[in-house]
Amino acid sequence: MPSLRLQRVRELLKREIGEVIRREIPVGDAGLVTVNDVNVTSDLQLATVYIGILGNAEQRKTGLAQLNHHRKRIQGLVGKAVVLKYTPQLRFVIDESIEQGNKVLKIIEELEHSQPPDEATPKDH
Repeated sequence: MPSLRLQRVRELLKREIGEVIRREIPVGDAGLVTVNDVNVTSDLQLATVYIGILGNAEQRKTGLAQLNHHRKRIQGLVGKAVVLKYTPQLRFVIDESIEQGNKVLKIIEELEHSQPPDEATPKDH
């Protein structure tokens, strides 16, 4: 389990990166970009930012491209807001976990609807 300090740094970076992205990346072209999680190495040199992009496939592609293009600017703005010895290098990754969770829920829902009514409720013998 990560140390308390590392957890606090992760949460602080998550909040600040989200604010910078909200200000810097226009929603129209890139869709709505959300920061779902941030993983930081123990030496605080690298931060993997898991993002979600709400929008169509083109907006997702454009959003990730814009984040990677503006990575140094975002990193600089985060560095000014979060005082650390080193500002971690940011790496953006699309977080597929919400999408995968929705697929699993949809499969479960389909299974529940496909069961015959007499098998849906267990009987006590």
